[in-house]
This record gives sequence, C-alpha cells and structure tokens, in this order.
Amino acid sequence: MKQTSGFESLIDALKQSGFDMGAGFGGPQSGPTAGSEGGSQQGGASPFGGGAGNPFAGFGGHGGSGGKGGDADFSFGDKMGQMSKKALVILAILLIVVLLVAYWWFHPPINIHSTDTWLFVAVFVLLPLFVFWRAKSRTYETGNSKVDPSRTKAKAFKVASWVPVVIALVGVLGAVASLSIFPGNAAKYANVLQTQDADFAQDIQQVDYSEIPIIDRDSAALLGNRAMGNIPEYVSQFEIAGTYSQINYQGTPVRVSPLGYADLFKWLTNRAEGIPAYALVDMTTQDAQIVKLGDRAIFYSRSEPLARNIDRYVQLKYPFYMFDEKSFEIDEDGQPWWICPVQTRTIGLFGGTTIERVVMVNATTGECTDLAIDDVPQWVDRAYPAELLIQQYNWSGKYQDGWLNSWLGQKNVVQTTPGTDGNVGYNYIAKDDDVWVYTGVTSATADNSIVGFVLVNQRTAESHYYPVAGATEESAMQSAEGAVQNLRYSATFPILINVSEQPTYFMALKDNAGTVKKFAMVDIQHYQNVATGDTVAETQKSYQAMLATSGALSTDAAEANMEEATGVIRSMTQAVMDGNSHFYVTLDGVDGIFDFAIPGQLGIVGYKEGDTITFKYVKGDTTNSVQEIDTSKNSATIDKPSSGDAAKTDDKSAETVDTVKA
Repeated sequence: MKQTSGFESLIDALKQSGFDMGAGFGGPQSGPTAGSEGGSQQGGASPFGGGAGNPFAGFGGHGGSGGKGGDADFSFGDKMGQMSKKALVILAILLIVVLLVAYWWFHPPINIHSTDTWLFVAVFVLLPLFVFWRAKSRTYETGNSKVDPSRTKAKAFKVASWVPVVIALVGVLGAVASLSIFPGNAAKYANVLQTQDADFAQDIQQVDYSEIPIIDRDSAALLGNRAMGNIPEYVSQFEIAGTYSQINYQGTPVRVSPLGYADLFKWLTNRAEGIPAYALVDMTTQDAQIVKLGDRAIFYSRSEPLARNIDRYVQLKYPFYMFDEKSFEIDEDGQPWWICPVQTRTIGLFGGTTIERVVMVNATTGECTDLAIDDVPQWVDRAYPAELLIQQYNWSGKYQDGWLNSWLGQKNVVQTTPGTDGNVGYNYIAKDDDVWVYTGVTSATADNSIVGFVLVNQRTAESHYYPVAGATEESAMQSAEGAVQNLRYSATFPILINVSEQPTYFMALKDNAGTVKKFAMVDIQHYQNVATGDTVAETQKSYQAMLATSGALSTDAAEANMEEATGVIRSMTQAVMDGNSHFYVTLDGVDGIFDFAIPGQLGIVGYKEGDTITFKYVKGDTTNSVQEIDTSKNSATIDKPSSGDAAKTDDKSAETVDTVKA
C-alpha cells in the first residue's frame, strides 16, 4: 500500500472538512484568476500577495482581496476567517485527531536531535499553524461580513505566524552546527571512533577451516528458501523475511531470519498463533533449516502491520529514543530477540551519530530490556550497525588532520573501499566469539590498492587497523573470476583470513543460479597469486603450496607447513609455466607429483630417473611444491660396473658411491 506524505494527509483532511483547496492553494484555479487585478496592483508588496505561480496567492496578500478575483472566488484564508467558533473548534479537534493518528502511524521519536521529528513537526504542526495564523491576520486586516477589521489583532496574528518560522530556523541552525566545516567539529568527528594499530599475524589467529563462513547473504537466502519449500504448511502462509543477520551461534557463524506473514489476509488468519519458526543457515556447512518454535512463537516482527510491528512497538514504548537499524538474533538457547540500538548525536543537533544504549526485545513476549552499551550480554553480536561503524571510521580517516586538509591537501586522508555495487563494501569475521566488520582502507583517490584494512567489533565498537599494502577487494574478485573465466563464475565479496601468517582474501565462486561451485584464495599483497579448489581444504593446500613457491611464507610458517619425502625417482618431466622452468617428479611408492621450480630448486638438474632423492615440500592440491633438497641423504643410482669393465670407467664414474636404499 502506497504511503502518502504528511503534507498530503493534511490536505486530504482539510478537503474532507469541506474546504475548496483548488483556488488560492497552488491548485488549478490559483494564480492570475485568484485576484488577478489586485495582484497586478499590489501583489508585489507582500510575499503572500496574488500572482501567477505563487502557492500562497490566496492566503490574503493585499492584492488578493483588492481585485475582482478576490470578489469572484473566496480564498482559503477568507473561508478560515469566516468560520464560526464552533467550526474552528471542530477543525482543531480534527487536526488533533489527524496529528495523533499520524504520530501513531509514523511514530517519529520525540527527540530534538531526530530529523524525523523535525520533518513531522514541520508538516503536521508548524505548517498548519503558519497557515492558520496568517489567514487570521489577513481576515482581521481587511475584515469581512462576520469579522470587523482590527489592526491590533491582525498584527498579533501576524507576529504569531512568525513563531513556526523561528522554530524552523532553529532546526536549520542546528543542522549548520552539525556540519564538519563548523569550527571544532572536524576534530570531534575524527574522534567518534577510536582505532588502534595492531599486528595482523598476532591479532588474527590462523583460520580454522571448519569454522570459516563460505557463503554470503544471497547464498544464505537461497538456501533458506529451499529449506522453506520442504515445509508445505508454512510455504502457503509464511515467507522468510529478508533480515538474515549474521551472528555467532554456539561458536558457529550462522545467518538467521524470522518468517513473516505472506500477505495481509495470511496475517489475519495466523496472527493469533504468531509466527511459528525462523530460518537458520550454517555459513560453514551450508546446512539450512527452519527452526520450529513450538509454544514460543514470534509475535513481534516487521511483518506485523499494526501494534505488534517491532518498529512501532519499541518506538512507542520508548518515545524519546532514536533507534538505529534493528537486527534479529537468537541467544544460545535459540530464543528469538530483536536488538534495537539507540542513537546518540554528539555533534551539533544532528551530527556525530553513535550508540550508547541497546533495547533488547523478546520477539515472543514483547518484554523489553534497556541496557547501556557496556552491559550488553556477550551473545549479542550486532549492537552497532555495520554501516554506522564504516561511516564513523570514514570520519576519522577524513578529518584526522582537520577539515581544510580533508578538502584541499588531503594528506593522510583515507577511506574504506567501496563495494562492487556502488554501496559500502564490507564483510563479517568471527573473532573471539564476536562478529567484527571487515573492510579495506584505501587512499582518498580510491585507487585499486589498499593501504591496510580495519576490523571493528559490532558489540563493543573496538576498532583495529592493520597496515598492509595490497589489492582492493574488487581487484581480488576480478582476479579470482579470471582464474575460472571459462566457467563464468562470479565471486562473492571476500572475507579476510590468516593463512600461514599471510593476510588472504577468501571468497566463494558462484554460478548464474547463485550456487557455490568453487572457492578461491587470493594473496592480498600479490593478487595475481590465486588458488582455487572444489573444497575449502583443497583450496587451502593449493594456496599454501603457491605461497611456498613464491617465497611469500616466512621461515617459521614454511617450516610448519613442510613435509619430507624420500624415494627413487620414477619419472621426471620438464615444463615451462608462466615463463619459469619446472621439473615435475614422481617417486616409487610415494603418491603425488612434486614440483621443483627453477631457479629456486636448481639442484634437481643433477638428478635423473632411478636416483634416490630426499626433499621437503608443501602439500598442494594437484602438485606439491618442493622447498628444499636434502643433499646429505641423497646419492645417484647407477648400475655398478662389472670387473671386466672396471678399466673403462672414467674418473667421474669412479667417484660414484653405492646406492642408498629408499
């Protein structure tokens, strides 16, 4: 159902009360017809005089009554001036009813720092008062059949009509005082979010591949809808809401979303029993299920159109709070909750938004718990909306050296990387049983490289910055898609993981149907290094082998990932890959193909088929990358010469030792 604006609602209410809103109110009959002669004589003397195109032409400027147009067609102001006291009382009651209904429906916060409040007051209070008092002033100024002229009353109402204007100007001044250009505000914006530098290898633990989230929100929604299709009694009555909040549930990253009523009729038939389930999608295993609640049905949700609508319910219960983006979560027992962050404006009237309180609403009972941000329980993961945290970090990156520098010199000015769809680019990381927002940080010119990345805790707003030069997320996505360009898969927005102490982009590769087909890991610092695989484990092995081959692994990390092999060379093949020579070796009794990259492993040229060799390698997907040949344990395998051929043996053959058995 299309929602009309507050101004349109006011006009409709006045029309229903019997007023002709056409003439004098910017309608088809306003302009030259409504006071054309008077408008040409004196209309310019008042901003509310007659004249074509003036939306206040009929409100009683001097010209509006002086000409024939004023006699021929009564203006809106004339009609208000001729109303009896009884009619005025009825009109006042009608306006109050409209105001109360509008407040209940739109439920703006009663807070001077809320832009919604100012818009509501302007449309439903200030504008009607201005119109009414201006009309009364004009009536007493000219008089009519029911009212004698009175300059005193006309002046009093005219002065009163400036009160709404002054109040509106207060809002404008408050908005100006919120601007970053206002003296002292740039430093305040820069300090809304406090970010500390941190070491990536120490702060981000080695990834546990059994816990890594491998799908994005769109894939989670697709899996949830498929699971919903397996429950016929739900499909006909409910649909899954588009919430899909990512949280940590019992140590596992999941996305949860409540069911919602399919339409208004389904709401009427099911509202007494409530919403019976929610969708839960495991981000690591891709398992999706519809969790039935039994006697704990959800009664407060966004699909409720009236009193139990969660936005309306919590706002009317806390009328002075300004709520930010609400999220649906479940606690460790599976109980559904709505997490409602409360905004605070710290700069001017409307600037410096942050979160200082959270209202937790039990989605079953409607019971509310109002907590300070420091008292929010550990299981809550989304007290700070992700986009607010991104905005706060951008404030600090832009204004850390003052407003003038953010505009002219732009020295040290940084910003978060944009998403591929033009929106804010970010993802989530599970860390320390909390959900952290991840995004890259680039320079003010927004080039194709990052200078680092930032992680911000959504429960506490703890913020860490990691200086790492490398490719942006979009560049990494393009690199991963290029590795499988023949399949035309699309990459999801990457997440940040630690692989052998190397910051790494991890992403899923999806087909046109949105199904995850492969996975990719991309080296942040060298985004040409891409490894793909059908499983996360395969991708990991291939990626670590690639890191080892390129020399990106540190000595400790390389040692930790290396294994040793000894055997007789069964086959040896030379090939050129990307301009570099490689020897591919197989051993008797040992599975796998071993890659000796030249010039790093130049010693392999001294071996041939039948020789025994010992080396250390990093296990990969299709090939294993050799890191070191152990010459102390190796010897060439050749046939021993017979006694009759001993004299024919040259000096080099004479130095050959006996074969060392594998």
